[in-house]
Amino acid sequence: MPGARPPITRDVAVRGARIRFVEAGEGRPLLLVHDYLASRVAWDDAVPRLSQQFQLIVPDLPGFGESEKPPPSRYRYDFEAFSESLVDLIAAVGLGRVSICGHAMGGAVALTLAATHADVVDKLILVNPLVYPPLPDALSRIAGLPLLGPLVFKQLYGRSLFRSRFLGKERARQNGAPARRIDHLFELFDVPAAREAAYVTMKAMLDTRPLTASVPRVTAPTLVVWGRASQRSPVEHGRRLARELGGARFEVFDCGPSPAEEVPEAFANVVTAFLANGEGS
Repeated sequence: MPGARPPITRDVAVRGARIRFVEAGEGRPLLLVHDYLASRVAWDDAVPRLSQQFQLIVPDLPGFGESEKPPPSRYRYDFEAFSESLVDLIAAVGLGRVSICGHAMGGAVALTLAATHADVVDKLILVNPLVYPPLPDALSRIAGLPLLGPLVFKQLYGRSLFRSRFLGKERARQNGAPARRIDHLFELFDVPAAREAAYVTMKAMLDTRPLTASVPRVTAPTLVVWGRASQRSPVEHGRRLARELGGARFEVFDCGPSPAEEVPEAFANVVTAFLANGEGS
């Protein structure tokens, strides 16, 4: 878009941590919140299209990406802590009310923020969000074990296991860009402070009851987006969530769990159309 603001990287101090984020584009503010073990780079394929219409704020959550990774004694690494950090970020940038789009664990954070700070959220977009208990995988099973869980996260969780969490069959056939991105994410993860943050976050993610309790408190107009081939969260979870949100709009893509990476143009078009209509403030 001619004249659009180029992306800039900034740091801001929030309660308990320093957050690094990218700001791009101009227009109504839209905050993009990444998934577990991911970072702001997960949105890279959708940012060029979305930044044509919106002022994007794309952070690394505390403990992930290039943001600070304080010890658990100083930062809780749960949905409430993440959402409060994002409220501080919104205030620090001077955004006022924002639309917020969260993917998977980031969707849980976005849902929590919308339920507890309705005055801050204009519209809400939930992309394969963690709300109901997902089908368990090996990592989440291990995380719940008192002795083995910390050992795996701090010492044994290597590159191949990390990559297998992201690269399902539906994405392994792509052109290699996701694999390169995942290798970058592993390098960010493969330091003691990041591994510790990831372990504590995973333990918090095992209990989804606070998330299901938050659903009735959401008042913002909401779009629920789902990847039909998501293996851990069946599409029926999305239909249920849309119903329980009082008839939220529901869109399904023929892809895996990350539409913003797998079908970025189609994803950006749906998000743009939803945010451009007259609902909300």
